[in-house]
Amino acid sequence: MNKKSNIRLASIKDLPLIVEIYNQAIRSKSATGDMDEFLVEEKVEWFQKFDADSFPIYVAEIDHQIKGFVTLSPYREGRRAMNKIAEISFYLDYSCRGLGIGSALVDHAINDCRRIGKETLLAILLDVNVESVNLLKKFNFEKWGHLPDMINIEDLKCGQYIYGLSIKKPA
Repeated sequence: MNKKSNIRLASIKDLPLIVEIYNQAIRSKSATGDMDEFLVEEKVEWFQKFDADSFPIYVAEIDHQIKGFVTLSPYREGRRAMNKIAEISFYLDYSCRGLGIGSALVDHAINDCRRIGKETLLAILLDVNVESVNLLKKFNFEKWGHLPDMINIEDLKCGQYIYGLSIKKPA
C-alpha cells in the first residue's frame, strides 16, 4: 500500500531519526562521502545552523514516523553574491525506497525556494549514486559538472557530479 507522506519543517526532536537515516547512507558507501557514522550529539550544532526562512530541513513522515529528510544548505557560505543558491541534499530510510518519498521531498524543497529566496539549487553527489541522479533528472536538474575519480570510499574510487536547477520566477 502506498501511503502519502506528510512533509514539514524539522525540529530538534527529529534529530535522532535524521541521524539514523544519514548513518544508513554512510553504511551504503554510495550516497555520501562521509565514512564514519555520527552520534546524535555530534550533529546538534550542524542542525542548529539551518533556518526555516533561509536554509530549512524538511522531514517526510508516514504514520507520524520520519522516513526521509531534505536539506537546503548554503553554497559557499559567507559569500553574499551566492546567497540565492542552495545545495540540496536528500536521504531516505532504506526500508522506504520506491514509495515516492524522495520525489515528495525534492518537490517540496523546489516549491519552497521562492518563499526562502533561492533561485538556483545545486546537488553535489557521488557519481555512483544512480538513484539520486535519476531523481534529480525527474525534476529537470541538469548535469553541470563532473569531477572524475577523485573520491576513495574503501575499495571504491568514484567521482562527483554537480547537478543544477534554475528556479523559474513566477510569470
